[in-house]
Amino acid sequence: MHVPDGFINAPVSAATGVVAAVAVAVSLRGARRELAGAGPGGSAAAERTAPLAGLVAAFIFAVQMLNFPVAAGTSGHLLGGALAAILVGPYTGVLCVSVVLLMQGVLFADGGLTALGVNITDMAIVTTVVAYALFRGLVKVLPRRRRSITVASFVAALLSVPAAAVAFTAIYALGGTADVPIGKVFTAMVGVHLLIGIGEAAITALTVGAVIAVRPDLVYGARGLTQPLELRTSPLAGPADGSEAAEPAPAPAAATEAAAPAPARRSVRRVWLAGLAAALVCAGGISYYASADPDGLEKVAHDHGIDAKAEDHAAKDSPLADYSVKDITNPRLSGGLAGVIGVGATLAVGTGVFVVVRRRRSAATTERPDAGAERPSESV
Repeated sequence: MHVPDGFINAPVSAATGVVAAVAVAVSLRGARRELAGAGPGGSAAAERTAPLAGLVAAFIFAVQMLNFPVAAGTSGHLLGGALAAILVGPYTGVLCVSVVLLMQGVLFADGGLTALGVNITDMAIVTTVVAYALFRGLVKVLPRRRRSITVASFVAALLSVPAAAVAFTAIYALGGTADVPIGKVFTAMVGVHLLIGIGEAAITALTVGAVIAVRPDLVYGARGLTQPLELRTSPLAGPADGSEAAEPAPAPAAATEAAAPAPARRSVRRVWLAGLAAALVCAGGISYYASADPDGLEKVAHDHGIDAKAEDHAAKDSPLADYSVKDITNPRLSGGLAGVIGVGATLAVGTGVFVVVRRRRSAATTERPDAGAERPSESV
C-alpha cells in the first residue's frame, strides 16, 4: 500500500506530512514511557522491551518483502502496525513502522518521498491506532489467557488493513490527482484489502503466538496477563522445636511490597538472535519466491486510472532501488543481498532511535527522581 509520488496533490501531501510529524513527535514522548516501564508490567518488562523494538522494525521490513497472492493478479504484504503495537506498544509501534517506511523510501525507492507523510499517516498511524484499540477492547472481554492474546491479535490485524484502505480513500478524495469516482476507489480498495487483511492477521497472530509461547514478558500487549508467583507461610505451621508459636503481627502493606522479591531478569539474547535470523532468512532468501503480482493499491490504481499522474521516484537511481543491488545480474543474489542490507540498515536506525528515546527518558527520571512518586494528599 505504499503510495507513490503523484497520486496525491501537493497541499494534501503537505497536510499529511504535518499530521505525520505531529504523530511522530507524540509517539516519541509516548515511547519514552513505554520503554521506561510506565504502564502494565513496570520497568522490569520495559528493560526487555527496549532491545526488542529495533528488531521489530527490522522484522517488519523483512516480512514486507514477502508479497503473497490474494486474488487473480493481485498480491498483498504485511503492513505491520498491529504486530508492532502488540509487541512493543502503540507509540513505539508507530515509530517502528515509520522507520521502515523511511528506509524503504530513501534506500529502495518504495513509496514516494513527497508521499512519505501520506504513507506514515496511512500505514503507521491508522493501522497502529485501529489495531491497538481493537486489541485492548478484545483483551478486556476475553478470558485472561495467552490464547486470548493471539485471538485478539488476529482480529485486530485483520481489521486494521481495510481501515488503512478506507483512510487512503479519504485522503484520495481530498487530494487525488486523477478524476476517478471515489465510490469505485472505496469499493475496490476495501474489497482487496479485506483479503490482504487475512494474510496480515495470520502473520501477526503466528508471530505474537510464537513470542508469547516462549517469552510472554516480551509482549507489551500481554503485560499483566499472569501474576508473579507468591510464596506464603501457612499460619498452621509451627516452629521446628514443637513449641507454640505466637501469631505473627500483620506486616504493613508498604513493608510487604518492599520485601517482595524482584522478578528475575532473563536475557533476551536468544529471542533477539532468533528474530534477527528469521528476518535475514525472510529478506535474504524467502523473498526471492514472493509473488511478483502488483499489490492491492498498485492493482486498483492501474485498473481505475489512479496512477495516471504518477511520478518517477526521486530515489529511482539508488543502488538499491526496487530491492536489488545495482550491477549484480543474478536476481536471487541481488535481491537477497538488498534484503539483508535493508534488514541491517533498518535494525541500526531503529535501534539507534529507541536507544536515544530510552536514554532521554532515563536522564529525565534521574534528574527528577520523584517524577513518578505519588504526592501526599493535602489535609482539608
